Amino acid sequence: MRFRPRDLAAPLTFLAAACVHPSTMPAAHDHTMTPAAASAAPAADDTTIAPGAASAMARIERSPRHGEWVTIRTDAQTGDSLRAWVVYPQRSTKAPVVVVVHEIFGLSTWVRSVADQLAAEGFIAIAPDLLTGKIPLAATDTVGMQQAVAAIRTLDPAVVQRQIDAAAAYAMALPAAAPRYGVVGFCWGGGVSFAHAVHAPALGAAVVYYGTSPPSADLASVRAPVLGLYGENDARVDATIPPADSAMRALGKSFTHEIFPGAGHGFLRAQDQMNGANLAAAKRAWPMTVQFFRSNLER
Repeated sequence: MRFRPRDLAAPLTFLAAACVHPSTMPAAHDHTMTPAAASAAPAADDTTIAPGAASAMARIERSPRHGEWVTIRTDAQTGDSLRAWVVYPQRSTKAPVVVVVHEIFGLSTWVRSVADQLAAEGFIAIAPDLLTGKIPLAATDTVGMQQAVAAIRTLDPAVVQRQIDAAAAYAMALPAAAPRYGVVGFCWGGGVSFAHAVHAPALGAAVVYYGTSPPSADLASVRAPVLGLYGENDARVDATIPPADSAMRALGKSFTHEIFPGAGHGFLRAQDQMNGANLAAAKRAWPMTVQFFRSNLER
């Protein structure tokens, strides 16, 4: 029987215009909350790509794939643990793992729907709740959103990376899993995803959705190929692409990136915004994501 999700939710009606850089997470306000204007006519849900916010819950509800909440012990001495959402693909062979790193809003219904779509593509997807124990569990995506934004700033980047390590190790130890993993993140999580490429020598691939790049001095330790996907109307994030590109090229590292015309920050979630540009970006970015993981994780 398919697991019935606990956090039935309406989609977020707000988006962050910018995210906190994962290596700094300052206490000062560094993002603007703006109403999500429906600047494009509603379109039929394209089930070949990850859903936008408006259709995320419906996608999860009708998914034929098995999804479940799990608790991962991250420190045997302290008893610390991590909550995560795992979705399994329908395939006869062992599947590589993709760790899905949530936005500044925490582990939302939308993030779980992205994990479900990755499972539809043949991966075991695990989405860790990096705010486990930091804020009360929210009944919907929107309740507690401001708490999530504030709590993100208190996280220790080193602890976040160890939690991603733990989520990847848990998933790769599953009987149905292959011993290979990638990571994908969005907004704040996009920056964390790129930082994980710096942190984890065993990583197979990293995909960065509109997240800031690490300092160029940190990039020498990157081994995994990195794919960056950005909106044209996201100047703060996009300003971090050229230094990373130059440094990665000089170091002989693989960094492929695409900037989608007219798209804004958060385009994969906000597919109904920017007069169709976000949807067009999503339709190009998602197949690139899937192919990138298949090329680097399937053997």
